[in-house]
Formats: sequence, structure tokens, C-alpha cells
Amino acid sequence: MHQDHAALRLKPLEALIVTLIILGGISYSIIFAGSVPHIPVVFAIMGLFAYGLMKKVSVKELENGLVEGAKSGLGAIFIFFFIGMLISSWMASGTIPTFIYLALEAVNGKFFYAIVFVVASVIGMSIGSSLTTAATLGVAFMGVSSALDLSEAITAGAVISGAFFGDKMSPLSDTTNLASATVKVDLFDHIKNMAWTTVPAFGISLVLFAIVSPDEAASNFTKIALLKETLLIQGLVHWYSLIPFAILALLAIKKVSAIITLSSGILSSLLIAIFVQDSFGVQKMLSFLFSGYVSESGLEEVDSLLTRGGMESMMFSISLVLLALSMGGLFLKLGILPALLEGIKGILARVPALIASAAGTAIGINFLVGEQYLSILLTGNAFREPFERAGLQSKNLSRILEDAGTVVNPLVPWSVCGVFLTSVLGVDTLAYLPFAFFCLLSPIITLIYGLTGIKIAKINEKAAA
Repeated sequence: MHQDHAALRLKPLEALIVTLIILGGISYSIIFAGSVPHIPVVFAIMGLFAYGLMKKVSVKELENGLVEGAKSGLGAIFIFFFIGMLISSWMASGTIPTFIYLALEAVNGKFFYAIVFVVASVIGMSIGSSLTTAATLGVAFMGVSSALDLSEAITAGAVISGAFFGDKMSPLSDTTNLASATVKVDLFDHIKNMAWTTVPAFGISLVLFAIVSPDEAASNFTKIALLKETLLIQGLVHWYSLIPFAILALLAIKKVSAIITLSSGILSSLLIAIFVQDSFGVQKMLSFLFSGYVSESGLEEVDSLLTRGGMESMMFSISLVLLALSMGGLFLKLGILPALLEGIKGILARVPALIASAAGTAIGINFLVGEQYLSILLTGNAFREPFERAGLQSKNLSRILEDAGTVVNPLVPWSVCGVFLTSVLGVDTLAYLPFAFFCLLSPIITLIYGLTGIKIAKINEKAAA
């Protein structure tokens, strides 16, 4: 983002004051007023518009800033539509229910916390939603933990760590798609590159959960058994339901474009749904592809877990992406973002400091605003060009957005995720925070990589390849 793209040339101090006022207003609205992020972002756009008019910027230029900012998110929006259809079709074909059943099979009393972490990871990756995983199976695990007289804080930490690992590494996740699209990185390249920091964080977390797990525990798993039985009764568990996942994985490995890969996953699952679903027809198919799959098992936990997906379910994310990117377009057009980057230009010249600054910004926005989408969007747009000027591939930045953005949000007591998880799991954020090992380790490992230069991809390496 260059100064010559801007209608104004501001001093860094003035840009900082405007930024703090805007982010402070958004932060207050989300944290203290309990607003969804869309409304304060709209008011922020109004405020920036008024600021631009006071600075004699024409209405046409301001409108162009809005449009240019929103245009940069069109790629993410198309992917989001496909993700919504993929989730609902995988529910109908039994792909996700089969994964859930297989994961529940692994739960037993020995190494309880470690198994909860692994199962939550598998299910989080299967459905691409950390909060859904925590609100459904997470609640079931909390009940088992209470029945076995185990630590609820450690159980919550294991659930959250696993759920956010799965969310982070899932091609179905909105934050994963958002991080890759914000800095224009191929979705599967982004996921592959994240493995360099995510796998070590997963391994260390697994060891830590195994260490704190009891050697033995009473075997009272009535809730888990009921979930498994209900999935079987609904006829959603089949070996062939995993075929769409195998197709998606194969195409991803071969680096086929995300649109083609996701389309193949959708079409193959629709074919399998013909054999899984009763009275499957065109009308039913079109309905759940748009509105989402609806489970009617009669068991609330299963219905909450499986009633998901559809294009309609992505509208919250899509609308916020458009609004936040439009706000970012105004930050650029008014010269605010270029001025801020100019103020820290000396720091950004060194790669370790650049990576630390990007990670610190993502973490800071999580604490200031309490919203992981804005953490990804604002940080990604602010640091995309500084990373390019430093000769770093954009996939380094997209990885940082997840390591220091996505997984940090549940550690903030007043954040969207923090408030939600405390509510559904019944454990205070500060109580589970020391045991959310994966969420704590991810930003630390990404900072270590930045300081040491480990697995930091350079643009000239890409050209040579």
C-alpha cells in the first residue's frame, strides 16, 4: 500500500490518533455494548467518510476507496459460497458424521485429556468450526469430565486447543479461507505452509495433555455412547461416505485450484447422498445447498452438531469481509495506513522485526477489538506490501494471521470466542487459558521461526522453483 495511492499525505501521529479513535470505537461497541462487529464497522466507515470530507477529499474518491477495498475480497467470497455448500453436502452424504463417529470411538478413560484434544482436533477439522465443535462435543466432554471428577479447566483447554487446531487446518474453515484470500495465497498452499508451525504446536500440546492426564479414570461414557448410537440410527455412518474427503485430499495434494477441488467434493458427496438420504430429490438437494443441512434425530447435541452449512450460513462472514475491506480501502485512500507504515519503516526493514510486528498487530487487534476476522483482515492488508518489499512470500504472512490471529481470540476474556466458550463450557477464560496449550504455543512458535529464519519462504526461492 503506497502513499501515491492515497488522496492525503498524513503525519504518522495524526494517522495513529485516527486509528486509535476508530479501533477504540469498534472495540467498545463489540466488548461493552455487545454489538455484532458489522454495525461498529459501518459507523467507522461513516466516521472515515466524514474525516475525508473535512480534509477536502472528494466524495467520488472516497467511494472509489470503498469499492477498491471491497473488490479485493471477491476471491474469498466465491470460496465462502463453495465452502457453505460443501459443508451441507458432506453432512447429507454422511462424510462429516462418519468422521465424528470414528473420533468418538477413540475416547476412553486413559489419557483422557490427550484423547479429548485429538478427538476435538479431528472433529474441528471435519466441520471447519471451532465454536460448533466446542458447543456440541465440547459440552459432552465437559459432562464426562465432571462425571469422572476430572479438572474442568484442563478439559476445556483440551477441547479449545483441539477445536482451534481443527478450525485452523481445515479447508472448510472461514478463517482459514479468509487468511489465505486476504493476502492472495492459494488455500491449500496456505494450509500446507501452516503445517510447519502447527504440527510442532500440536505435538507439544499432545505431550503436555498426556502428561497431565490421569492414568486411569472411571468408565462412565453414557453421553458419548448416546451420540454414537444416534449417528448409527440416523444411517449417517458409512465407509463410502469418506470418498468425498479422499477426492478433496487427493486434488489438494495435486494442487488443483480451490474452486475445482471444492466443486469435486460437493458433486461426489451429492452422489453419495442419494444412497444415504431417504427421499433424496432435486428439491431437497437445492434446499440444503442454500439453507444448510437440517438434522432431525431428536437428540439436541447431535442436531446442533449436524445442522450446518449452506450458502446462507456464510452470509455473516461475507458481509463482514466486505465491510471490513471497505473500511481498509478508506484507511488506504485517506493515507492513514501508509502513514502508519511510514512511521515504523525503520523497524520493518529487518525480517525478524517485520514478522514480530505482524504477529503483534494480530494479537493486539484481538485484545483491542476482540474479533478474529478483523484481526486477520486489518493485519493482512496492513502488512501485505511490507512483506513483499522485504522479499518474503505472502504465505508467511497468511500463516502469521492464523498463528497470532485466529487461535489467540479464545484467550481474550472479552473477545467473541472468549465470551462464547466461557458461556457454553462453563469455565472462565482465565481458568482454561493456562491449559489451552495449542493456542498459547502457536504465536510463540511463529515468533521463534521469525527470529531464526526457520521455514521463512523468500520470493526468490519461489522464482527458482
